[in-house]
Amino acid sequence: MSQCLASSPMWRSRVFAFRWRCSWLLIVWSLLWGSVARAQSAPPVLSVGIVPQQAASELARAWIPLLQEVGRRARVQLTFRTASDIPAFEDRVMKGEFDLAYMNPYHYTVFSNKPGYQAFLKEKDRKLVGIIVVPKSSPVQSLEQLQGKRVAFPAPAAFAASILPRAEFTRHHVAIEARFVSSHDSVYKGVASGLFEAGGGIQRTLEAMEPEVASQLRVLSRTPAYTPHALAIHPGVSAEVAERLRQAFIALDGDEAGRALLEPLNFKGLVTATDSEWDSIRALRLKQPVGSTAVRQ
Repeated sequence: MSQCLASSPMWRSRVFAFRWRCSWLLIVWSLLWGSVARAQSAPPVLSVGIVPQQAASELARAWIPLLQEVGRRARVQLTFRTASDIPAFEDRVMKGEFDLAYMNPYHYTVFSNKPGYQAFLKEKDRKLVGIIVVPKSSPVQSLEQLQGKRVAFPAPAAFAASILPRAEFTRHHVAIEARFVSSHDSVYKGVASGLFEAGGGIQRTLEAMEPEVASQLRVLSRTPAYTPHALAIHPGVSAEVAERLRQAFIALDGDEAGRALLEPLNFKGLVTATDSEWDSIRALRLKQPVGSTAVRQ
């Protein structure tokens, strides 16, 4: 009887169909398991937004190699992001578009509140000081001599390069014609070319400027010193990943390869930071609007 069944065409057809279905189930299961395994083994991809103090090409040249190395050490993939200008950057941070963001002190006091970025790193051995530059050949020797003159700044909410220098002019009762030109580089180039009588910036970006531009400028005045820029992390990033990143960034100045990557940024290194370190900025009770709408006001 069993031999008759085994030899019948219907029986053979049913056996073939069963084996065919089993084979396909095995293939589908293998594909699904492989996809899950690859997803589990693939490093998370995180975006890093860098405030556009300089041209995007210059920022990319300095930051991308460093982010690649930090990502390798932390077992994540870090992608460089910026914006066309500082107000556009503020718009993107406001929307929480970046997983990590390198932002100025005033930005941090705003965006730590909403959408909730938390500082976890800052530049090592650095205090942020605003500077006011003039052409090297300029006869101006004091802020008072800039009364009524055109003075360039990167953006209204650029802390050390705009808020602090403008506060110095106010403190000295000097009325100026403020112009906002989108980046630190644009300030320095505008002052060097004679478009503006003076401009606001910071020492680090002035030092990073092309020698042919920087050599045409001199620092007229400096502001008081404050806690530097924050490297802050979005609340949606897990604590475990944040800690891996923190350790990888801090370790950079511990070896020759890492120090070489820090050099284009003029960083000595990065150290752990806590939210309270920006309380001195909050104590200033600044009310400068941020974003592209603030520029149009």
